[in-house]
Amino acid sequence: MNRAIREPVVAGTFYPMDRSELSRQLDHLVAVDPERHRLLACVAPHAGYMYSGGVAGRLFGHLDLPRRVVVMGPNHTGMGADVSVAPHDQWQTPLGPQEVDRELAEALMARDPDAVGDGHAHWREHSIEVQLPFLRRRRPDIVILPIALKHISLDRCLQLAENLAVLAAGLDEPVGFVASSDMTHYRPDDVARDLDHHAISALLARNPQELYETVHRMGISMCGVIPATVALAVANALGAGGAHLEAYSTSGETSGDYSSVVGYAGVCIHE
Repeated sequence: MNRAIREPVVAGTFYPMDRSELSRQLDHLVAVDPERHRLLACVAPHAGYMYSGGVAGRLFGHLDLPRRVVVMGPNHTGMGADVSVAPHDQWQTPLGPQEVDRELAEALMARDPDAVGDGHAHWREHSIEVQLPFLRRRRPDIVILPIALKHISLDRCLQLAENLAVLAAGLDEPVGFVASSDMTHYRPDDVARDLDHHAISALLARNPQELYETVHRMGISMCGVIPATVALAVANALGAGGAHLEAYSTSGETSGDYSSVVGYAGVCIHE
């Protein structure tokens, strides 16, 4: 495992490996909205672009990105620490090398005892990687801090959010937060949409506790509920004043199979 550079894992499967082909696909997916919000926090899907790329493209086209962005994703593999901060200097992408925010990474690990520089959680994880082409397309000079999160408690989510908010507020430039998450997995389309409505309602209410408890109480298979809970709490601490659903779809709209779908939501949390 290269500690300095993290190589892409799902290029060529979730999205094109070829730079020109990926650029053409992003041109098709991302339509820049004339009435944009500055990214404070958002929830973006992380499936293959043929399924969730339309939702992600609408969301990122709606956002003006700051130069520094924290990208939090669920830890699907179970490897590494509970709060795994990417230890790399760069993440390689088909669009070129992506710089990691080492300054912010070191500051977080110094402040939060559970935040560990651990590459194992990122080695085979796709949830953060698939966000990078969209981020780079919207802001080529972007610097990211990837954080992979296991299923931690609500109290631990809120403590991590407090630490991130304190660090962000102390910088001389804004920081945006991206929570990577798909919604309900492998349920009939109507069931998925109903379950996702409850989770999205909590997101739009900007209530991290309600989101965390609703997902657990109703058994909603929202894989990135932990990153989304943290992102909501950070946004609130940094002065969020509103939220809206920019786009929603299910995989059935692509596959034609509505008997077992995955839901995808693009949610913007803004000042």
